[in-house]
Amino acid sequence: MKFFSVADKAQTIAAADKVKVALAQIAPIWLKRGETLNKVAGAVELAGRQGCQLVAFGEALVPGYPFWIERTDGARFNDPKQKAIYAEYLAQGVVIEDGHLDTICSLAKQYGIAVYLGIMERAANRSGHSLYCTLVYINQKGEVGSAHRKLQPTYEERLAWAPGDGNGLRVHPLGRFTVGGLNCYENWMPLSRAALYAQGEDLHVAVWPGGLHNTEDTTRFVAKESRSYVISVSGLMRPADFPEDTLARTEILENGDPFLANGGSCIAAPDGSWVVAPQVGKEILITAELDHAVVRGERQNFDPTGHYSRPDVTRLVVDRKRQQLADFIDAE
Repeated sequence: MKFFSVADKAQTIAAADKVKVALAQIAPIWLKRGETLNKVAGAVELAGRQGCQLVAFGEALVPGYPFWIERTDGARFNDPKQKAIYAEYLAQGVVIEDGHLDTICSLAKQYGIAVYLGIMERAANRSGHSLYCTLVYINQKGEVGSAHRKLQPTYEERLAWAPGDGNGLRVHPLGRFTVGGLNCYENWMPLSRAALYAQGEDLHVAVWPGGLHNTEDTTRFVAKESRSYVISVSGLMRPADFPEDTLARTEILENGDPFLANGGSCIAAPDGSWVVAPQVGKEILITAELDHAVVRGERQNFDPTGHYSRPDVTRLVVDRKRQQLADFIDAE
């Protein structure tokens, strides 16, 4: 029989409180699903070899954000150019049911690492001809745990993306932590955040197409509000990241901007301080060790859905049914 001292127990508890996370701030091979997934696979493998338990990627990374819309007169109705670009975008979308993420799932299982990945989803239950901005969670067993379709696309995104539903408003166990995630401007939506907080979320993953202007304030605010660690992970997009055969490439790039998305990935602690300050303008794998004891300490004076909530006065109702147009009743 082996006996443990109080100090031994404290060290064991302290070790169990820790989780190592990675933020993969990378650019897609724009509108190339297979090539972009190969790049994602490389980042998952790198994070796994470094002993990370979670790696997260930016919004709509596979096969890329619809940067063309605001740069090519994207609101012109029934325009042949817009139809052609959208047709290619749709063709490069991810169909989870067709196994497009199988390699990522296999790597997650091999390395025991969970993955949050932003994709453009061709939803099989919605005909497969509309795109949803979906944040997929793959657990450490390589299983798809949730696929959260963005509730409300923002501004010009509405010309390319369909509105999602509440099915993916779910959290997942990760060691002592409970992890959840939202897409881009959903992180501004109080009730969407509250839906995750109410399930015990204490590690929040906010994914963005890329932009310091999005991450430098929101990340710290959400951390302070939730008393959780907040990971903001962004994509990156430079002119060189558009393949030569990109439709309307010259028009998209004619402004000469050095970045269409400049990154800004970062991590905030539950008190709002920086664990990793925003990283701008470079492809990088950011890693950090997070300590659940810090979360527990910060919840002592404020727990937004625990002792500092009043469900007898205000409550939130969340509909998590997967939306679909038709229910078919067939004879046996």
